[in-house]
Amino acid sequence: MRGVPVVLKRYDRSWLGTDLVAGVTLAAVAIPEVMGYTSISQTPIVTGLYTVIFPTLMFALIGSSRTLVVGADSATAAILAAGLASLGIAGLTPYSAEWVAYCSLTALVVGVLLLLSRILKLGFIGDFLSSSVLIGFLTGVGFQVLIGQIPDMIGVPKGSGNWFEQQWGWISNLGKANPWTMAFAAATLIIILGFKRFAPKIPGALIAVILLIAVSAATDAASHGVAEVGAVQGGFPPIGLPQGVTFSDAIQVIPTALSCLVLIIAQSAATARSFAMKHGDRVDINRDLVGLTAANAAAGLSGTFVVNGSPTKTEILEEQGGKSQVANMTMAAVVLIVTLFLTQFLTPMPKAVLGGIVFLIGYGLIDIKGLKHVKKLAPSEFWIAVITAAVVCCVGVEQGIILALVVSVLLIIERSYRAHRFVVGVDPEGDPTYQAASPGTQSLPGLILFRYDAPLFYANANRFTDDVEALVQSAPDPVTWVVLDCDTLTDVDYSAGLALNNLANYVHAQGAHLALARPDSQVLATLEEVDVLPNIGREHIFDTLEDALAAFRADPSGRPVTATTPVPAKAGEAPPSG
Repeated sequence: MRGVPVVLKRYDRSWLGTDLVAGVTLAAVAIPEVMGYTSISQTPIVTGLYTVIFPTLMFALIGSSRTLVVGADSATAAILAAGLASLGIAGLTPYSAEWVAYCSLTALVVGVLLLLSRILKLGFIGDFLSSSVLIGFLTGVGFQVLIGQIPDMIGVPKGSGNWFEQQWGWISNLGKANPWTMAFAAATLIIILGFKRFAPKIPGALIAVILLIAVSAATDAASHGVAEVGAVQGGFPPIGLPQGVTFSDAIQVIPTALSCLVLIIAQSAATARSFAMKHGDRVDINRDLVGLTAANAAAGLSGTFVVNGSPTKTEILEEQGGKSQVANMTMAAVVLIVTLFLTQFLTPMPKAVLGGIVFLIGYGLIDIKGLKHVKKLAPSEFWIAVITAAVVCCVGVEQGIILALVVSVLLIIERSYRAHRFVVGVDPEGDPTYQAASPGTQSLPGLILFRYDAPLFYANANRFTDDVEALVQSAPDPVTWVVLDCDTLTDVDYSAGLALNNLANYVHAQGAHLALARPDSQVLATLEEVDVLPNIGREHIFDTLEDALAAFRADPSGRPVTATTPVPAKAGEAPPSG
């Protein structure tokens, strides 16, 4: 059906009641949450409400995910604030109209970058952030966000300068803490955590906001030194390009936008995939990039900041039984009503209440359980995650996301460099066995059948040949055949081809044959281009491991043997696990 949003094409009318209730509930949770995110992005409170109006609506109409909720996010808000602060532009101060304009401009640039990512099919970028590094990054963001709320929660001025100077700023003023402010912060934490513990389906944050606004107004908290958010601008979101910014300004925010881009793709893709798998749905990540493009374009054109796929709000939607983007449309409608008619009631809200909400948001990002799990399974990755968290918290969010991306890519290279290596044997029943390749191992007397579980490229080619040579030198029996199981060698670059040619010369110098088992056509084409095949001999290329073993058994002394299948096709034998 043309003109019908993707997510509504298979809509079941029986879902409507559940979606409407889920949407209203989600709005109740999202309103105080996105208001809290404005504290992180250092923008007026109403901009947080704007993030779940038009951006959410645009993704609902264009994206492919059935339940992904798009709106403000703590991590991208932190990246945004840190990036704009680092520009050093005179007059660009938090909460100002110029600051909001730059936030909206960044959202537009992010939208352009997301569109380019879709055109170039770069959705796979999200896979380059390893789970362990992402845990470290978000934990660092959580600590930064959490600590950043303490001054508002105790009623002391925030420090300035680098991270350490900022912390010393409020620590040195602890003696000036306001008891009333601390009471409001403590009440916020108690209410939210209490409802989460004893009534998890009730939005504790909304209850805290409503109740403590009433208490603040009734007790005239401002007269006791409690800072209030003050008048909150309401009304329809402003539609149009950000005012007072130019093309040169857009160029300046590109580094910040790129940092946001990486996290948006990674986090949105991971969230959409995880929830889709629960329902047996398929997610089109590249289609979601179009939806995220539209969402950030809508954010930039409606006076707000960068938006992202939200794991927390998506989880809430799941818990409430939401079935489709109709629930998110409902949430957007409810937030629009609040923005149009109810913002005046937010005026007496203590900043300590907002700080308490954001404090718990930050706390929720700190994944101690995940870090423990990483430490147990991969100690080296644990320390990488810890370092990433420390850089994010103490140096900067932008630097943290760059570090996270670089480290993740290095981990990919390291795992390809140190791939699993096996010597393939044969059990009494004739089935293959896989033994870790170590000096002194062999498949059969005179035979080494070697398996390397990674593509061969310039970085690991020499390590590959060194491993084979070490096996030949340390074999208990004189080696007459070396067979390479090419089932996992899905790619061989030019450098690796040259290394294989050198390996063939080495094996031949030992009086043995070098043979290939199960190479695919692409690998054979590469080996043909670098003149490796003539050195090996097509008679030593086998379609299956069984053919290679049969050839060895026919003449284990190493005399030339003609293969049963001179031009192989890749066999379907499953690789070993691990």
